[in-house]
Amino acid sequence: MSITTDPILLEKFFSNTANSRCGAVASFVGFVRNHDEGQEVRRLYYECYLPMAVKMIADLIHRAKSQWAVEDIRVLHRVGMIEVGEAAVAIVVSSAHRQEAFSACRFVIEGIKREVPIWKKQFFNDDSSEWGVCHHTQEVLL
Repeated sequence: MSITTDPILLEKFFSNTANSRCGAVASFVGFVRNHDEGQEVRRLYYECYLPMAVKMIADLIHRAKSQWAVEDIRVLHRVGMIEVGEAAVAIVVSSAHRQEAFSACRFVIEGIKREVPIWKKQFFNDDSSEWGVCHHTQEVLL
């Protein structure tokens, strides 16, 4: 479960995160916002190279699990047309302790932005549009 064309149903996505071995659950949800760099955004269209994106998200999850003591990591990234206010990406990480959950969750979202072949086209309120690679972070992940 990593790429979908269906709306991300957050209640369903976050269900079943409880595990008696885990005392912490950290999550991230990225929503389509109504602005970008001074322009009013109407909607986004996400596209990806599916086989590579799925493989790379799985690799990010594997790397996070090998670096931090986490029990479970789930990722769901939406592709296709997404309206303002809808979820574009959701991540949940379960672990025994909060520091590992927070660190692994941040590692995964930053890795998706930096490494995974997902592109977005923004549609603006002035009827213009523009393609761009999802913004990459310049932070060094520890």
